[in-house]
Amino acid sequence: MTPLEVIAILIAGVGAGAINAIVGSGTLITFPTLVAFGFPPVTATMSNAIGLVAGGVSGTWGYRRELAGQGPRLRWQIPASLCGAILGSWLLLHLPETVFELVVPVLLILALILVVLQPKIQAWAKQRGSHEAGLSPARLTLLTVGTFAVGVYGGYFTAAQGILLMGVMGAILPESLQRMNGAKNLLSLIVNVVAATAYTLVAFDRISWAAAGLIAVGSLLGGVLGARYGRRLSPTALRGTIVVVGLIGLFRLLA
Repeated sequence: MTPLEVIAILIAGVGAGAINAIVGSGTLITFPTLVAFGFPPVTATMSNAIGLVAGGVSGTWGYRRELAGQGPRLRWQIPASLCGAILGSWLLLHLPETVFELVVPVLLILALILVVLQPKIQAWAKQRGSHEAGLSPARLTLLTVGTFAVGVYGGYFTAAQGILLMGVMGAILPESLQRMNGAKNLLSLIVNVVAATAYTLVAFDRISWAAAGLIAVGSLLGGVLGARYGRRLSPTALRGTIVVVGLIGLFRLLA
């Protein structure tokens, strides 16, 4: 890699770590950046997932206070995310790369749409959270199934899995947005750890460890900054950055 590419990937990692901690779509920064520098889509996805684990750790730690009291529900959601991530990772590693190249642009478009719609998702979550109370067995089952489905998506293509989780939890849970964000960070981290472990064990030689290392360093710092200062930043500015970079990556994929 050239010095410019090293700096760009490092900065993208910082941005992704911060955005993952407070929004949940940091992959839309790092994945298009890697693709724009000529990394094959599958290599970019695997390298990115490994690198973002560090940011997930720092972001989850930064929101540890919001996780207090969520243990009974997370005991169902954590295994669901774990199993979903295993299936999604298996699909990425076993489906032909041509399938991934066809599916990724669609997933990227879906992720960008979710980023744009995030304010409406959050408003819906806040409205439901202010009126609902308790969690019946039926709703807990629905939440577990939804968490599993997002885990499959995240194991295959990590972009915007956090926003998907916020949408699922916001439609079901009587929780504040900040508490749901803490749970989202933890569950997204689990998916990334599973995916990163699978990629390392099965596709070690297909990973760009230099890119993964740069993203890890950047996202570790970004997760700390996002958890500490994220609530002060303009969500509109963050969403705008994500959409612009995502569109550049989409253009690069389709070109």
